[in-house]
Amino acid sequence: MPLDSSAPPAPQTPGASPALSETAAEDLVHGICFKTGPPRTLGAELEWLVLDAERPGEILPPNRLTAAHDAARALTLQSRLSIEPGGQLELSSAPAPSLSGCVDGLQADLTAVRAALRARGLVLCGTGRDARRPLRRLLHSPRYDAMEIYFDRTGPAGRAMMRSSASVQVCVDAGHEEPGPLGYGRRWRLAHLLGAVFVAAFANSPAHEGPYAGWRCSRQGIWRDIDSRRALAPPPDTEPRAGWTRHALDTEVMCLRAPDGGSWAAPRGLTFRDWLRTDGAAAGAGAGSPLLRPPTAEDLEYHLTTLFPPVRPRGHLEFRMIDAQPGDDGWLVPVAVIHALFDDPEAAESAYRAAKALADTHGSGPAPRNPLWQSAARHGLADPELRTAAVACFRAAAEALPRLGASQHVQDTVDAFNERYVLRGRCPADDGHRQLTGTGAH
Repeated sequence: MPLDSSAPPAPQTPGASPALSETAAEDLVHGICFKTGPPRTLGAELEWLVLDAERPGEILPPNRLTAAHDAARALTLQSRLSIEPGGQLELSSAPAPSLSGCVDGLQADLTAVRAALRARGLVLCGTGRDARRPLRRLLHSPRYDAMEIYFDRTGPAGRAMMRSSASVQVCVDAGHEEPGPLGYGRRWRLAHLLGAVFVAAFANSPAHEGPYAGWRCSRQGIWRDIDSRRALAPPPDTEPRAGWTRHALDTEVMCLRAPDGGSWAAPRGLTFRDWLRTDGAAAGAGAGSPLLRPPTAEDLEYHLTTLFPPVRPRGHLEFRMIDAQPGDDGWLVPVAVIHALFDDPEAAESAYRAAKALADTHGSGPAPRNPLWQSAARHGLADPELRTAAVACFRAAAEALPRLGASQHVQDTVDAFNERYVLRGRCPADDGHRQLTGTGAH
């Protein structure tokens, strides 16, 4: 279960492997996207903004931010530490056999990282979107340069995503091959219905101006707008493996890995399926354009790391729609709730009953652009339909957590979130006055 969604393994030399046929590519994606079996492991990735403790609204100088990253890298951590393009710090847990195994390691690592940053007058801030301006990109690499070129073709949302967004991502196993509450087909469908509930309940990126003014989860609006396909789910009525395979191959290539430090920018409009069919065609328009080499299995695997749907199948299921959460332990809540609703059979049945009531509003459009997800991002739990589902889901999760061996601290943290937000039809974004003010920037 590779849990880091944004920093793929170091690629092999482009062209070093045999060329890939279209049929082989379909078989490869089909085979790796849902690896079924009893749900046994859990993982999480936590992204944070790094702020000045005394002046959280100010932009940190690049050298100070880089020094903070270096101090965190010098620590001995159980989790993998990496940096996002805008300087966001992220911790990715190893796959864990239990909830306590997942959260205990992350808590210990966060304690160490916070202490290292505090010694430098810095804090971690859990919020879904950095409201400070101007947005700056700290990291420069062939991958991120190519991403920015690609996203700039469709507007400012891509840069905002790279430079200012932060999330809590939760990974659970794909589930059983057979039908039932833990079957992979039901879990895939349930993930996209409950995904809207998670957007609403954990919305923590309020916007007060710009194209998402008034939204509780402006981060979801940014993801919606980065391009016409890359951040969308496959059509909900398709078989999961077939639908994802088709979606992956028919999405534009973002990066063409090049040796010797050359540009990784891909020609506009080239889907991976197009690339499979090029057979040495020119990359881009005009005389003198370089020829495309045939794609390999490594190219396809790399391409899959550049797809950003709200639920991404990577053998396991990766929930990507949740804003970073405020406070020291806010991140615990989505990790515990998703684990309970997807890995406890009784809670999964309760969640499925709650989710079925959302199907009509979800409709046939892909997330996050259908009415259900749009309402979740705009209104949070002020939407009565989403509030009803959230109340039922949090109740089921609270009942399941003792069965799953959750610590009393985890149970109390989930209960406190439920009391403060869910039962009142609120979300963290409704505490918008706290954003980047130092309150809750822990």
